[in-house]
Amino acid sequence: MAPLNLKTIVQEFNLEIVADYGRFEDIVVSVADVTRPGLQLAGYFDHFGADRIQVFGNMETAFLSRLSSEDRLARLDALFEKGIPCLILTRNHEASPELIRCAQKYSIPVLRTEQITAQFISSLVKFLNVELAPRTSMHGVLIEVYGEGILILGESGVGKSETALEVVKRGHRLIADDLVEIRRVSDTTLLGRAPEIIRHLIEIRGIGILDVKELYGVSSVKMQENIHFVINLELWDEKKQYERLGVHEETTDILGISVPSITIPVRPGRNLAIIVEVAAINFRQKSMGYNAAKALTDRVFGPNFK
Repeated sequence: MAPLNLKTIVQEFNLEIVADYGRFEDIVVSVADVTRPGLQLAGYFDHFGADRIQVFGNMETAFLSRLSSEDRLARLDALFEKGIPCLILTRNHEASPELIRCAQKYSIPVLRTEQITAQFISSLVKFLNVELAPRTSMHGVLIEVYGEGILILGESGVGKSETALEVVKRGHRLIADDLVEIRRVSDTTLLGRAPEIIRHLIEIRGIGILDVKELYGVSSVKMQENIHFVINLELWDEKKQYERLGVHEETTDILGISVPSITIPVRPGRNLAIIVEVAAINFRQKSMGYNAAKALTDRVFGPNFK
């Protein structure tokens, strides 16, 4: 998890700079939590996270406006001396002279947005969760098929990119080819995207680099997608016993999350694009409570068979 520069947040949310002391390049945010410091303005600092972005909305502004200038200065000084990354004023609230004085004393940037407090915090936390999430990179292809994010893994040359290209031709979307950046944005969610330098590009051996967006239009690509399912491609091994019924569930561990997966053997004559489509549909059926393999087992052995 790499810290996020404050300048990136300012640019992402188009924040107005009320007070800047030339520290944007130095200040980094390393936690995804955001605080509205109501209790802190009242003097309670136990368990206070000084590394969090602080936000003033209507309540904080109204509370401070009722205090005398001396008291307001004391309350703000106690907050700013903790070394917070920055203070953001929502709803275009004005920064009081006492606030500017404290910000200058401790060289803390003060920013402003016209957005409603709750909506801004929600958007900011979502952005921070993605940008600060634990991450890894995997050699593979990420595509969206019928709304399901499918990560295709396998050895180099097994046919991942060719399969993805055929799937795109059938009306689905490419997210990443060759290298997939994966972020764990929650305890159950993995988000995949392509590195910016190779975004929308795909490599086909014998042809070279293709720009999928230019070839098939903007509807054929997507910036990012949650990873719901993993397909492992491997060259057909005559000595290996492959799953025939689909009774046994496989998973692939990515950043500590177990993702449902299957292994598909590759050999000439197999239409991998259709297999990927059917795998996506079958995965969705299972997610909705229907398992064809279990239904067959129930027919043959009865519903109580284990």
